[in-house]
Amino acid sequence: MKVFINKRIPEIGIHMLEEAGLQVALPESENLTYEEWLRYCQNTDTILSIGTDFRYDKEFFEACPNVKAIALYSVGFDHVDIKEANQRNIPIGNTPDVLSRATSDVAFLLMQSVARRASYNFQKVKEGGWDAFDPLHALGQELYGKTLGIFGLGRIGFQMAEKCKKAFDMEIIYHNRHRNEEAERELKATYVSFDELVRNSDVLSIHANFTPEHKDLFNESVFEKMSPNAIFINTARGGFHQEQDLYNALTEGKIWGAGLDVTNPEPMAEDNPLLELSSVCILPHIGSATVEARNGMAILAAENIIAFSKGEEMLNCANPEIYYHHSS
Repeated sequence: MKVFINKRIPEIGIHMLEEAGLQVALPESENLTYEEWLRYCQNTDTILSIGTDFRYDKEFFEACPNVKAIALYSVGFDHVDIKEANQRNIPIGNTPDVLSRATSDVAFLLMQSVARRASYNFQKVKEGGWDAFDPLHALGQELYGKTLGIFGLGRIGFQMAEKCKKAFDMEIIYHNRHRNEEAERELKATYVSFDELVRNSDVLSIHANFTPEHKDLFNESVFEKMSPNAIFINTARGGFHQEQDLYNALTEGKIWGAGLDVTNPEPMAEDNPLLELSSVCILPHIGSATVEARNGMAILAAENIIAFSKGEEMLNCANPEIYYHHSS
């Protein structure tokens, strides 16, 4: 069985695939055009997919009928048309859990960086702007006892809430499709409506899976309901927030600051006006960028491919409702 990997991953994952007797194909260049990527995919049985540059949609599946399984090097699968995959009995693997701590660390980092205007002040030092002491210049805010609102209190959201509870004794409120009894029990988290979440959060952090109905969910009407001292954090997907509305909310004083590890589009343009605001911190989608997390993702993705090659169900499957059979 042939496995196409569109970008190099940690060697441990590649080694696992080869040890399992699978033929691994890597592109000569990782900056593939859509047509080049498609040609590689048309000549493989399975794909270990890194990034969200290209979509796995109806057009793709029709162009690549030989593809029998896809293992994503990510937790999110919003760039995959699950309905189309289901119709073709194609399992879509993902990599939950192993990056929860790393991603929540980045959300926690962004919250603190925004609260203390760290990016702005670091840039001042780099540019030689370390001026004389000014008691009123670019003041930050403290987080002790504030209210953290979590949109999507799953694995990553729980880790973020736990950090905030222990470090700053923050009150935790959340909005989910379903109640999180563990968080309510262990973190004293309170389930609230979406409107209550927006109105009552001093820090609002997004940790939900992105779906089409979430597009631009955090827009002008939502920002207008937030506290003028609120901090908005997004480490999930850029599609959750409308960036022009976010910029307007910040410059008009409707909210206080924002920390983003995801933007829309990615990468963010270097002249994006959000980058000029002192109470904004933006990172280039580094939520899982630790040795430990990336190795763990490589292992899970390889395990998903290996399980499929043996005719077994993937260990972590985004569409477990499908039934499939395969013999190597």
